[in-house]
Amino acid sequence: MTDSYKRVIDYMRVSITDRCNLRCRYCMPDGITCIPMEELLTLEEITETCRLAAELGICKIKITGGEPLVRLGCTDLVRMIKALPDIEQVTLTTNGVLLPGYAEELYRAGIDGVNVSLDTLDGAEYRQITGVDALSDVLDGISVMSSYQIPLKINSVLQCGQEDNWLALA
Repeated sequence: MTDSYKRVIDYMRVSITDRCNLRCRYCMPDGITCIPMEELLTLEEITETCRLAAELGICKIKITGGEPLVRLGCTDLVRMIKALPDIEQVTLTTNGVLLPGYAEELYRAGIDGVNVSLDTLDGAEYRQITGVDALSDVLDGISVMSSYQIPLKINSVLQCGQEDNWLALA
C-alpha cells in the first residue's frame, strides 16, 4: 500500500482503549468521558482488523491507548496479532506504570518493542504532570523490560522549565 506521495505504508497504530491510569495535564485532564466498553472493538475484532490490514501490506502494528495495559487482555491481543501471517512486528506504547506487572506476559506474548512515555525523572514533577506518584513503577518497568532484552524507546514531551532534567542525563 502506498500513499499519494508513493511512500510505502506498512505500519498501523491501533488504539485499544481511551482509558488511562494517569491524568497528564497535557493529555487527559479531569472531566474526560470514556467510551462505554461495549462500544469498543473486542480483541477478536481488533485482530481481524489487523489481519485485513496485513492483506493490504501492513506488517507492523503499534498498540496504543489511552493506556493499553489497562485494557483487560492486552497481552492476549499481542499474542493474537503476533500469530497473524505477514505481521512482522508488534510494539506497544505505554506510560509504564503497569509495566512491572506485565513485562513477563508481554515477553511471552512476543512483543517486539516497547515505547515508554516519561516526561521527567523528578518525582515531584512527575506527580505534578501525571497526578500520580508512580515514577518508581515506571522506572522499575523499564528495568524489567530491559532485563528481557526487549527494545525500549523513551518518549518525552518537553515542557517549558523542565529541560534541565533531561540535560543532566546527556
